[in-house]
Amino acid sequence: MDLFVDSAGDIRCIYGEELDLREIGKLQITRASHVEPDRDGFWWADMGPVDGPVLGPFKNRTEALGAEREWLLAPTGHRLPHHRLQHANSNAS
Repeated sequence: MDLFVDSAGDIRCIYGEELDLREIGKLQITRASHVEPDRDGFWWADMGPVDGPVLGPFKNRTEALGAEREWLLAPTGHRLPHHRLQHANSNAS
C-alpha cells in the first residue's frame, strides 16, 4: 500500500488491508469512487466523488478496480481524496 503524506499530515492512499491504518492514528476514510455493475453485467468505475469521469464498461469487477486504481494514481497528479492523519503520539487536537 502506498501512502502519500504531506508536511501538514494529510495523507492519500487507496484503501487496502495490508496495513492497519488505525495503528498509525485517527483516520477518516472517504470514498473516491463507486465501482458497480449495470443491469447487463458490465462494470463501471464512477470517479465522480473526486470530480472524475465514469470509466468503463469492463467485463468484470477486477478490471474496473484496476482502471480505478490506474486513474487515481496517474502521473498527472494524485487524485485521491485528502485524509487527515493524526499520529497516535501527537499532542495535536
